[in-house]
Amino acid sequence: MSVHWPIIRRLLFRPLAHAVVDDRGPRRGIELLLAALHAASAIERAGSSRTVGVLLPTGAGFPVAALAAWSLGRTVVPLNYLLKRDELEYIITDSGADTVVTAGPMLEFMGYEPSGARLLRLETLDFKSAPEPRLPARAEHDDLAVLLYTSGTSGKPKGVMLSHGNLRANMSQIFRYANFSRHDVMLGVLPQFHSFGMTALTLLPLAAGMKVIYTARFVPQKIVRLLREHRPTFFVGIPSMYGALLSVKDAAPDDFASLRFAVSGGEPLSGAVADEFHQRFGVRIAEGYGLTETSPVTNVCLPEEYRRASVGRALPDIEERIVDPATGRSLPVGSEGEIWIKGPNVMKGYFGLPDETAKALTPDGFLRTGDMGKLDPDGFLYITGRIKEMLIIAGENVFPREIEEVLDRHPAVAASGVVGIPDPVRGELPLAFVELKEGAAFDKPSIIAHCRANLAGYKVPTDVRHLDALPRSPTGKVLRRALKASLA
Repeated sequence: MSVHWPIIRRLLFRPLAHAVVDDRGPRRGIELLLAALHAASAIERAGSSRTVGVLLPTGAGFPVAALAAWSLGRTVVPLNYLLKRDELEYIITDSGADTVVTAGPMLEFMGYEPSGARLLRLETLDFKSAPEPRLPARAEHDDLAVLLYTSGTSGKPKGVMLSHGNLRANMSQIFRYANFSRHDVMLGVLPQFHSFGMTALTLLPLAAGMKVIYTARFVPQKIVRLLREHRPTFFVGIPSMYGALLSVKDAAPDDFASLRFAVSGGEPLSGAVADEFHQRFGVRIAEGYGLTETSPVTNVCLPEEYRRASVGRALPDIEERIVDPATGRSLPVGSEGEIWIKGPNVMKGYFGLPDETAKALTPDGFLRTGDMGKLDPDGFLYITGRIKEMLIIAGENVFPREIEEVLDRHPAVAASGVVGIPDPVRGELPLAFVELKEGAAFDKPSIIAHCRANLAGYKVPTDVRHLDALPRSPTGKVLRRALKASLA
C-alpha cells in the first residue's frame, strides 16, 4: 500500500514523457526519479529522524523530496512557508524532523532561515552525477506517510496523521469518481503544503500518468496564458481565484474550452462568481468538499450533476451522516446537522494528541467534522457553516455564509466576511466586513439596503465596514477569526 510505488512505476513506464512542467520548465519522468535518488542520499546523510520537513514552492521539487523521503521509509512533513516564524519552528520541533528539504530562493522569499533542523538546499546537490542506486522502501497500509499540520483550537497547529493507505485510498476515490485517465492534463497553483495541492494536484496525476502544470504564484494573467499554452482538462482553485480570473480583460471562452473539470474548494463559492464565470466563459464551476483529516477530498459536484450550492455526492467508499451535534443522533434527509464522515481516507489521528483524537473520531470510525450541512434525497451534500462560527440571534441559528452570499451579490462587493458581536437584547448581531471590487466606491447605505431586500430582518448586518483586503489564510480562505480578533 505504499503511496510512492505507483508513482515510481508510472514514471518508469514512461521515463521520457514530460511528467511535470513548472516555472523552471518541463521535467521528464526519469529526471524526477534520478533527482529523488540524489535527494534520498542527501537526506540520509543529513539526519536520522523518522520525519523529514519539506519547505518548497509549488513545483517539481515537492514530489522529488517526498519520493526521496518515502524511499527511505520516512514520513513527509509539508511545511507552510507563509506561516509566522514561531509557528513554523513549532511544527518542525513538534514533528521531530531533524532535516528540512528546501531551496535558497524559498528562504529568500521567506526572509529568514527556520531553526530547529538542518536545512538541505536542493540546488546544492549534484544532480548531473550518477545517483547511488537503492531499492525504495515499501510501506504497510497503516504506516505513517504524511504529517500535515492544521490550525488547532488552542492556537497551536495539530499534526494530522495520514497513512499510506489513507492517501492511496483518496487518490483512487478521486480517480474513479472523476473518471480521469492519463490523457488528462492538470493545472495546479495551490501550495503543496495544502492537502488538496498534495494529494489531488501532485500524488494523483503522477500516479495516474497525467501531465501536471504548476506555477508557484497565482497571477490571473499567467493562469490564462498557461490555459492557452497547455490546454489543461482539470483546474482547481479557491473562490477568490475564480473571481480574479474574471478580471482578466482579454480572457475569452476559448481559453477555458479545454477544461472538462473546474473545481472550487476551501470555502463556499459565491453564487455571483459562479454565475458570471458560467455566463462569460461557458464553464460551470464544480464545488468540492474535504478536510485535511480526510486526505482531503470527500465530495465533488460533477459538472453534469450540477446543483446550485451543493458540493455533490460522496466519493466511492465514503459514508456520510448528518447528526444532531448535541446527541450524535442521526437526522432524517433534509435536516441540518453536523457532518460525520467515515471511509478509508479518514486520518489515523492527531500526532501526540490522544485526547484531541478521541474528540474527533467516534468509536466506530466516524470523523466529527465540525461542519454543519444537510443531504438531499439523492445524497447531494450542502454545507451551511461551521458549528463554532454559527451566530445565535434572538434564538435563531444563523450562519455567516448565508449573509455573505447576499453581500457578495452587491455590484460593488468583491468578497465579504461576517462575524457576530454581543448584544444584550438579542444575544448576537451580525457585523459585516467587505472588500470592494477595483474602482468601486464604498456605499454603506446601499449595501445595507441590498441586504434588507434579500434577507430576513434579523439577519441584516447591524453595520458594514470596509477593508482594503480581508484577512485570508495561505490558501485564500477568509479568516473570520481574524475579523473577530480585530474587534477586541
